[in-house]
Amino acid sequence: MKRLTKPPDPDEMRPEYDFSSAKAVRGKHFLAYQAGTNVVLLEPDLTEAFPDSASVNHALRLLVRLSKSKAVNPSRPNKALQPTSRAQRSGKSKGSTRAARG
Repeated sequence: MKRLTKPPDPDEMRPEYDFSSAKAVRGKHFLAYQAGTNVVLLEPDLTEAFPDSASVNHALRLLVRLSKSKAVNPSRPNKALQPTSRAQRSGKSKGSTRAARG
């Protein structure tokens, strides 16, 4: 007759998991996960410009501040891009030709 083996207890830790060292901290990320996390994956070309979360947060805050500023207002046309009155004229004005005739 075959001997029955007892299944391992699911609450037992495996021997390869060793938390006995002094560097282990219980609940290190508990508050962050409780508050909620937002994981964002960066494309490989952006990892050079944004090596850590602080640089990403700084860039995003600048972008939010810029989008709220008056410099970016889609309802007002950018007057620097509008043609000036001199650019609309063609040729010399009539006043300067009369003065030249004398």
